[in-house]
Amino acid sequence: MLKGIRFLATLFLMSSLSSILLADSSKEWSVRPLADNYYELYHSPDANNIYIYTPSLCLCPNGRIIATFGLGGPKSDSIKPIKGKGKGFVYASDDHGKSWGFKTNFPIVHARAFVAGKSLYVLGHAGNLRIICSDDWGETWSEPVDLTNGQIWHGTATNVWYKGDFVYLVLEKKEPRNMHIWAVSQLAPILLRGNIHKDLTKRENWTLASEFTFYKNVKDTELDWFGVPFYDGFFPNRKKLAPKRYFYPAGWLEANVVQISDPKHYWYDPNGHTFHIFMRSNTGKTNLACMVKAVEQPDGSIKTMFETAPSGKKMVYIPFPGGHMRFHVLYDEQTELYWLLGTQSTDSMTRAELLPKDRFATPDNERRRLQLHFSKNMVDWCFAGIVSIGPVEKASRHYACMIIDGEDLHVLSRSGDHEAKDAHDGNIVTFHTVKDFRRLVY
Repeated sequence: MLKGIRFLATLFLMSSLSSILLADSSKEWSVRPLADNYYELYHSPDANNIYIYTPSLCLCPNGRIIATFGLGGPKSDSIKPIKGKGKGFVYASDDHGKSWGFKTNFPIVHARAFVAGKSLYVLGHAGNLRIICSDDWGETWSEPVDLTNGQIWHGTATNVWYKGDFVYLVLEKKEPRNMHIWAVSQLAPILLRGNIHKDLTKRENWTLASEFTFYKNVKDTELDWFGVPFYDGFFPNRKKLAPKRYFYPAGWLEANVVQISDPKHYWYDPNGHTFHIFMRSNTGKTNLACMVKAVEQPDGSIKTMFETAPSGKKMVYIPFPGGHMRFHVLYDEQTELYWLLGTQSTDSMTRAELLPKDRFATPDNERRRLQLHFSKNMVDWCFAGIVSIGPVEKASRHYACMIIDGEDLHVLSRSGDHEAKDAHDGNIVTFHTVKDFRRLVY
């Protein structure tokens, strides 16, 4: 009897101690941001009228980090160029992001910086595709050159892919229609291939893939079984969900390009001519991306088409963490993993008319949490951590890009603070570093 009482007492004591230890160590088990601290690269002088757009990062062969971004908003023209012309900015850091120096301005929208051969480029658009070049890693720059004529382009600073003598990236060409709405259904993701040994400010050194618009290839009224689109704003009409909240016809935008390198993968191309394009999807739902593939043809042209499942079914949508917002994909050769930087959604099922006033647009359009994942196949994703969370709803951490610098992962984010106009129109550019990022792999 006494032994039984002692056993129960011991069991009770162990249980109590366990509860105390768990309570004391609860914070150790919680998910905490990997890089909430940041370097503020730029702060808008007028948060309600001058906004930050399109951050881009690039690592030069000499170790210099190049950062670019643009300004927009009703009073952005009041910011006069410091050097050069335009509302785009180039900054450089030679100490892994600890300090930065301004280099030039440029007249390009949705611009991204990248290295090709012995030159540094910034490519985006001003209606037409437009590019500038530096042959001294950002100190001096060429005049802007248009690569197309009479066209309308769209994009963001997503990733860049290298294979052999070529660099690949994607922007979207917009079909000219007078719809006066957010026309992502009319965008065609165009894979651009440039020869890294030639002058990429010349049009003849680029190959552009065929056009493949959403509304011509996907019948949104015929989709079923997956709840896509979530709202009945079918092409070409939009749906008013609540005052100042609209759902625009389903579509795709803001594309990343990768190649599958695993010979065991269903989508592996042993000839190395297939590129998979993953895009933000506009469906009203969260965590879905759109996907197509671009295949290099024997004559050197590139044809865009749907990928298919082994069943023969076409694949338009794929489960993808944060695929409903702009994301960035980066391949790490050391771990042979794809890294994904995107937006985490926590509350997409609240009815639009019941959302708090500080929530931007539709319920799936949450922009405050920046998350990191890794994958070996672009389909199955492992959560690596939260990079940063804004202190209030309108303090976004979104439209971010990343580069690998040794053992660290650098992130440049279109961000906001308490002064920001809203979650879409941020007022600061923030530079974050995830130290020893490969330790996050498990």
